Amino acid sequence: MKGIVYWGLLILCFPTMLFAQEKVDAPVWNIGDKWIFSNKGAIEVVIADQNRYVLRFSEDICIIESQKFNAIVFDKSTFHRIYGLKGDTRKKYTNQLRKMFDFPLSPGKQWKDDEIYQTPLVSPFSMLGDSAYYEIFEVLGWEDVEVQAGKFRAIKVEVSRGKPPDRLWGKSLYWYSPEAKYFVKCQYDPNIEDVIEEIVSWELSSFKVKK
Repeated sequence: MKGIVYWGLLILCFPTMLFAQEKVDAPVWNIGDKWIFSNKGAIEVVIADQNRYVLRFSEDICIIESQKFNAIVFDKSTFHRIYGLKGDTRKKYTNQLRKMFDFPLSPGKQWKDDEIYQTPLVSPFSMLGDSAYYEIFEVLGWEDVEVQAGKFRAIKVEVSRGKPPDRLWGKSLYWYSPEAKYFVKCQYDPNIEDVIEEIVSWELSSFKVKK
């Protein structure tokens, strides 16, 4: 009888256990956490307080990720990018990837940056210069991915970009690893005009994070 009850409870709990494994909660970043990428760019956590994370981007990091800012301020509750820092100057972040993080992440989840915004002419995509556009995010599922930093179980996120009302012009893929606490790979659509593949597509080459 006890065995029957045990298996019955296990069957009832299995979907919940499976969902817990599939869902990815927000990481805890710590000062000194650092990620180095194949294009020799690096990102490092330099401030982690009650309300924000500040991540410093090296000059070599992909221009799409840094938007030419020396550092980016992330809201600690949403992980949205709220300010860009260039030296002592702080500017409201209105560029792409503003809502790249939307934890928890789980297969099938979708969200959109509904606020149409302007981007400065800092990308290799000529069509992006001083132009309003939108971003749609979708979690495609889990994949095993191998990069220079090793092998990771990562959740794959697709980013679709376009101009209103419905002019889709390109997509990119990101693989987020709970172990690395950041993206371990980025792949831009090679069919997009003016894409400089070695600049915008990258992978993690090494990292150091506190557990």
